[in-house]
Amino acid sequence: MTDPVRLQAIFIPNEGESFRVKLALEIAIEEVVREPGCLQYEITDESEERIVLSELWASAEDLEKHSNGIAVQDLNESLSALLAEPVKIERL
Repeated sequence: MTDPVRLQAIFIPNEGESFRVKLALEIAIEEVVREPGCLQYEITDESEERIVLSELWASAEDLEKHSNGIAVQDLNESLSALLAEPVKIERL
């Protein structure tokens, strides 16, 4: 049995794009929470300058499948012009 994996993704929206970034995240959340091994995938902190998405996966394998999945690809495409810098992923 593997240990759960907890991380947070930090999104820095371009000026004036916080609402659109949050909307893209909310659409992704609806899909991702149904993925195998997803124990948490939710916005846990937000401001105009920074949005934090907290994730908890049952295993590293589940996280890997998620990271290579269509939901992440769609989210990255949706956010490509909305972020001031690349998403920062922190393993906790």
